[in-house]
Parts: sequence; C-alpha cells; structure tokens
Amino acid sequence: MSVAECTHLDEVEPVEPGSWGCEDCLAVGDEWFHLRVCMTCGHVGCCDSSKNRHASKHAAAVSHPIVQSYEPGEEWCWCFVDELAFILDGVRQFTHP
Repeated sequence: MSVAECTHLDEVEPVEPGSWGCEDCLAVGDEWFHLRVCMTCGHVGCCDSSKNRHASKHAAAVSHPIVQSYEPGEEWCWCFVDELAFILDGVRQFTHP
C-alpha cells in the first residue's frame, strides 16, 4: 500500500514522543505490549495487541489518524481512518529511551 492512498498526511507534525511508555498505562499502573506515537501530538499509546489499546482509543477520541511505531528498528506508520500501513520519507525513526 502506498502513502499516496492515505488522505490524512496533512495531519502529520514534527512531534516528540510524550513519554517513554504508554502514557495511559503508566497513569494507572498497567502494562503494554508494543508502543505507538501519535503523529499529530506525540501521545504515546499501546498497540492493539495490548489489552488496553490506548493508541487506537486516543486516535478515536481526538481524531488524530496516524501513528508511528515506537519500537526499536521500526519506522512504519499506520492510518486508523484509511487502514493503511506505510513508511513516510523524511520522518525520523524514534529512538526508544
């Protein structure tokens, strides 16, 4: 699937991750599986393989469509609205603290 198919690229901002872990899980003392960074605001949430699915919940609650993986060695993005995975040229890979 190509980036050209995603209709939400205009919402990608030069963000910094808001936390070293899932912000919502940390707030309640829970655990997560993998992490995603919101490419609109930098919110760090857990993936849909985690029991809380905070990245998806954040995207739905605030209408921020695109996340990037916050896992070491991964740079792919996902658009929740268009249901597309892609890599954005020129967007840096996040390094996990």
